[in-house]
Amino acid sequence: MTHHRNITRLFLASILIASVLLIACGSESPPAASPTQTSTKETDAGFRTIVAVGDSLTAGYGVGENQAYPALLQERLLQEGYFFRVVNAGISGETSSGTRSRIDWVISSLNPDIIILETGANDGLRGVDTAVLEKNLTEIITTIQAQGIVAVMAGMKMLPNFGPNYTKQFAEVYPRVARQMGVIFIPFFLEGVAGDKRYNLADGIHPNPEGYRRIVAHIYPYVVKAIKQLKN
Repeated sequence: MTHHRNITRLFLASILIASVLLIACGSESPPAASPTQTSTKETDAGFRTIVAVGDSLTAGYGVGENQAYPALLQERLLQEGYFFRVVNAGISGETSSGTRSRIDWVISSLNPDIIILETGANDGLRGVDTAVLEKNLTEIITTIQAQGIVAVMAGMKMLPNFGPNYTKQFAEVYPRVARQMGVIFIPFFLEGVAGDKRYNLADGIHPNPEGYRRIVAHIYPYVVKAIKQLKN
């Protein structure tokens, strides 16, 4: 139990130290997103599309494109017989407001069958009102579902610097939205990675290649569940 508390403290302290970096690492305009590790064969008829939408944790800040989770997820799906390309549509520094402003562009440009949504960490680092985060997440999911796209939402946790009330309110937003919107819900995107220096870059917050492999192992069952919900 003591070890667990120490890991948690390390994670929260690392978020505080790295917050300026996350906030500054990129714009909130639509990226020139492209499929990760997509061969000519993978663009043939029969392949479907998963779009990974999020901030630097999705974009793969500090690692190669083929080491970020979208590329690793595509690799595992193909290995296990699921014919999907996975598009990395992450933007470092983005808040949920930025995601909301570009979700229509993501859908119209990339035509996804599934969207994995990981956003909100930068809201917490900036002390954004949790009501704003909840409103944005609800509107993003509503837009996704209106197009018949299967949504997978990743939860996030926040450091206690704004006080226990804010931390609690922040943590409660994600499961509440998931219940109300009926989406597939990953309770904590960084489960098994956060706060462990073995799985993070020197900044203590962004996953290293091994950290991303652990993330893929963690989220993979949720992605398979989403695939099984797709209509043929």
